[in-house]
Amino acid sequence: MELLAAENQRLREDEKMFRLLCETSNSAFIYYNYKEDRLRTIANWDYFFDFSVTDMKDFSKLYDRVEEQYAILLREGLFIENQNRDQESFEIRLKEKGLCVEVEVNIVYDVNRKPTDKIIRFKDVTRVNAQKDELTYMAYYDIMTGLYNRNCFVRILGELLRKADQEKRTVAVMFVDFDDFRRVNDGMGIIAGDEVLQLFGQYLIGLMSDQVIISHFSTDIYCVAIYDPCGARSVETIYRVIRERLKTPFRLMDGQEVTMTVSVGVCEYPEAASGALELINCAEIVMFQAKRQGKDTIQYFDGAILEDFLQTVTIQTKLREVVFEQNFTMYYQPQYYTESERLRGVEALIRWKDDTGDSISPAVFIPIAEKNGTIVPIGNWVIEKSVQTYARWRDAYQYPMILSLNISAVQCKQKDFIESFLHIIEKYHVAAQEIELEITETILIEDFGYISGRLAELRETGVKISLDDFGTGFSSLSYLKGLPIDTLKIDKTFVDTMLTDDNTKIIIESIIYMVKRLGYETIAEGVETQEQFQYLRDLSCDIIQGYYLARPMPAEKIEELLTELMARV
Repeated sequence: MELLAAENQRLREDEKMFRLLCETSNSAFIYYNYKEDRLRTIANWDYFFDFSVTDMKDFSKLYDRVEEQYAILLREGLFIENQNRDQESFEIRLKEKGLCVEVEVNIVYDVNRKPTDKIIRFKDVTRVNAQKDELTYMAYYDIMTGLYNRNCFVRILGELLRKADQEKRTVAVMFVDFDDFRRVNDGMGIIAGDEVLQLFGQYLIGLMSDQVIISHFSTDIYCVAIYDPCGARSVETIYRVIRERLKTPFRLMDGQEVTMTVSVGVCEYPEAASGALELINCAEIVMFQAKRQGKDTIQYFDGAILEDFLQTVTIQTKLREVVFEQNFTMYYQPQYYTESERLRGVEALIRWKDDTGDSISPAVFIPIAEKNGTIVPIGNWVIEKSVQTYARWRDAYQYPMILSLNISAVQCKQKDFIESFLHIIEKYHVAAQEIELEITETILIEDFGYISGRLAELRETGVKISLDDFGTGFSSLSYLKGLPIDTLKIDKTFVDTMLTDDNTKIIIESIIYMVKRLGYETIAEGVETQEQFQYLRDLSCDIIQGYYLARPMPAEKIEELLTELMARV
């Protein structure tokens, strides 16, 4: 009797445990026993449905509760034993509650392949799907304006060019740039500037069609591609309606009015270029010519204009003549762990002053260096100089940290890049685990397979791989799963608006949640205020980089920082 009582007690405890597991799983279940023809609902059934299911006939009530396009799918999925299958999973949407529900059907068979038990699970995936929708939107569209983002635009333009080749048509690209936009940001603030960009972007959405695609290309630049431009979709017509819109000032939320003009450069395929990026670059150069002619105008491609413009660009010559130690210097921006505010490491950043003493922004000279090939010797110098400096710090201060180095696509594609890189760190006795290489999404666009293979080879040595500027291009989601990376950097453009824009908040939260599930670290760059820092800390973002904690600084300032840190130990 005592043994029987003990066994009954154990069974009651097991039943209690299983019931708790079901009720806390945010799912509902239907259990069906074939032998006894017995059906039972378990767990959170009332959360999904307002009716009871007591026998198989009641399944018809389920069909009435789902949206019409899912009824057949549900009916077939619930009876998978008719297809002699063990398991089925699919999604439906409920009519009244609007819930997205994942349905999973499992059949248990006996040794004679006869079904004995059936379990049907209903799981609410509405929130998960909403996050997927947000991330999918982010992958193709610019968050600020709703237009295509840059990388997506380049991809679609490439498709239009291939179509034009087949159909013997032309494709025009208009490079549209606000004139003197800096006066808005400097005089009225970046929030006012962003509002102008949003208002103009919303207007441009109305001009889009299957044959007219438009991108918010960068801060105050928009790019328009027109397939077979003629009639209502001719360059002249689109330029005219844009100018007509700009005659009316943009009225901001605070009541201020802003009047803007644009300079436009136009190039046409195949006359001016043979590929998408070349066509865009050509239109950009022609746009600069429009600005030189006094702004608020349109300039069309002309071979002589292009040649004249390129001759005025002296940066390419300066890059080839540069003496590294005399012209380039290295700055380092600290990165901190969010929770402890302990120094995690530094990102190496190159700075350039030409022979006249003028500072040239990396955003200007790096793209040019990538085009003319000088990025290879520049990149090699950056790696060696930074690793040498890092080794000196490590030996002098014994402070464990990580050195982050930015790598361009041109560098990564060099046949001897990996061998050269490993030789440098070995030369200065730096472990691969102490180095983090940062890549941008744009590296992946042209040759994902080759680049990801090289990154995987580097990662096998112990080097950390970081994906920089996440979310600014279409490649983010489609490539993220297969990338050999350890760290993901959230772009500054998201951090700038995450406290003022609800959509950005959702995206930031979704990125951090998704990245943690994938097992990566997150770095938020461009953190400039205590409020931004605290918000990211609350979201459990791993690492912070930005002016709030530390600006980029020369090597001697890093040494002072390390001296202070070691004094506290």
